[in-house]
Amino acid sequence: MFAERLKRVQAKVQEALDDALAFHPDLPVIHAMRYALQGGKRLRAFLVLESARLHGIHEGEAMAAAAAVEALHAYSLVHDDLPCMDDDDLRRGQPTVHVKWDEATAVLAGDALQTLAFELCCDPSLGARRIDLVTALSKASGAEGMVLGQALDIAAETATAPLTLDEITRLQAGKTGALFTFSATAGAILAGADTRPLEDYARALGLAFQIADDILDVEGDPAKAGKKLGKDAAAGKATFVSLLGLKGAKSRARDLVTEAETALLPYGMKADTLRDAARFVISREM
Repeated sequence: MFAERLKRVQAKVQEALDDALAFHPDLPVIHAMRYALQGGKRLRAFLVLESARLHGIHEGEAMAAAAAVEALHAYSLVHDDLPCMDDDDLRRGQPTVHVKWDEATAVLAGDALQTLAFELCCDPSLGARRIDLVTALSKASGAEGMVLGQALDIAAETATAPLTLDEITRLQAGKTGALFTFSATAGAILAGADTRPLEDYARALGLAFQIADDILDVEGDPAKAGKKLGKDAAAGKATFVSLLGLKGAKSRARDLVTEAETALLPYGMKADTLRDAARFVISREM
């Protein structure tokens, strides 16, 4: 059921993103935006739509928010891949945007994808509480969330000592976890409901996701990952694997999945698909 639901969300969200750019001019920056929006697991969009369903909100009334978080995520990847950041030339099995076009086009495409995310979050279909959604996405993506995490990551590259476990947990809570929190709580925000159980769920889920990424960076298949692996170890960066070891990291990820499942107890069986999502993040191969 989970795999089918995720596949359906992937198709629906891609359709929404394609529609959002359908009438834009024939320019390299627009082509680069469309290119950056192709593929991916769409797990963040999935969480938005499942959170909405959990609160009785129809898929069509939340789709703009699901597309918005994927546009925001795509922008972050385009900029992360730049030579001044992580300097990657492969993403989702394809050349990164700055490699396929050039750095200036990649910067502008990322900028435009970020503004597209907020345009989508202002869509009237999201109802009267969409301004609350815009506020949540702003905090999750800016200097309190994703950007903060990325800044801490860059600073760690030139630090005199490797990050501690607490420091890397804080870093990843921003870089990866903040958008997961937005996604998992979006439905509750739109419904005006209590977001705390889903915040707890997302905190555990986001951290488990990052630990799984660190594990895959060590023992994953580059062909399935669609990107270069082993870069963190080569750069001497502290990761959950370097700090906990492979066995310890896998154990911690499993514990976090249990925490995520426990956070969903108030929703009963209605949250089973979200429980499946938590299990998925540590079993995926890419």
